[in-house]
Amino acid sequence: MLKQAISLLFDTAAAGALRRATFSRPENGDGSRVTLRACTHKGEALIATEKSTADGKVYHKNLSLESAEEALYTLAAPYMQININTALGDAEYKRSAKGKEIIIGGDKLKRALKTEAPSFADALTESLDRKKNYILSGNEPFLCALGISDARGRVHDKKQAKFRQINRFLEHIRDIESALPKDGTLLIYDLCCGKSYLSFAVYHYFKNIRGREVEMLGMDLKDDCMRFCADVARELTFDGMTFRTGDIRTLPKDRAPHLVLSLHACDIATDIVLHFAASVKAGVILSTPCCQHDLLGKMELPALGFVTDYPKLSGKLAEALTDALRLARLRTLGYETTALELTDPDDTPKNTLLRALLRPTFDPDGAAAKKAKEEYLAALRFVFGADKTDYPEF
Repeated sequence: MLKQAISLLFDTAAAGALRRATFSRPENGDGSRVTLRACTHKGEALIATEKSTADGKVYHKNLSLESAEEALYTLAAPYMQININTALGDAEYKRSAKGKEIIIGGDKLKRALKTEAPSFADALTESLDRKKNYILSGNEPFLCALGISDARGRVHDKKQAKFRQINRFLEHIRDIESALPKDGTLLIYDLCCGKSYLSFAVYHYFKNIRGREVEMLGMDLKDDCMRFCADVARELTFDGMTFRTGDIRTLPKDRAPHLVLSLHACDIATDIVLHFAASVKAGVILSTPCCQHDLLGKMELPALGFVTDYPKLSGKLAEALTDALRLARLRTLGYETTALELTDPDDTPKNTLLRALLRPTFDPDGAAAKKAKEEYLAALRFVFGADKTDYPEF
């Protein structure tokens, strides 16, 4: 099964979809880790590898794509976990101490490669001729205003993870850009926006990098945050940005945003955001849930008692089930959904990005809608029990 995982990794690199792959959990417990990226150097397609060891040493090697598959298999053999992060979705390979192997997400990624993958020549993820493949350099004025970098454009040491997260999120924005209108003013909502790091980054990306007209609304319950963000937007002359204090449930539904964002909205706040976005038929939804406590006390899963008996594992199960139910419900409403990795797992423990793209030809009375509704109802029955007449809505 390791060969299947490496073959999948190689295929995503060859298709230009690979963003990052990580080999971790070495069998000998030496603490080493390998990170891979697809790239080009002087016109040659490569896979760049970086091996870090427990003593802080880092070793780099570039593999020619043509001969990389066998070399990757040899490199991966000592590791018990492989994470593959791509523009088309993610996959994970795991091997237990007893040698049991599993690939999660592999079949879905294979299907995506067949139908959606761009050519390798047109869509490589980075070039070794550049020092870094960040969309933002660090010297953007809004980063200084938000305390991410200093006046000289140097990112503060304590803000490096946030800087990487912002850049990574802009890559997700770039991935969905083709689903947005090509002309006219973009209408974007960032709901439960807090300090609005991503609001400013997304506005800057579309307005200053892509040259688009943007109307952006940030909304949160915290009045001090909204006042601060409004002041920053004014100082930066980000005239298309507006910040409002209030409950999302009071937001008028007379407009359909092209893009709705929500980063780390706590517990059911994520569901409120998703419900609003779907009810107004937002074109694209990008949401990173935070805590999923609401489901914990409502699950009825006797068959999974061996999991739910342990609070730590029960919490992780509740997180996965909550997000899966959210995506299943969005599919019933005409959205194409997927769950992605927001950024490097080392940078944040809350790392799942829910992505939903509205299908323009979706027929709410069609066969696909009927199937999605049946699957959603089956999921609700599994989680909450088949004898219920009223299920929580996600």
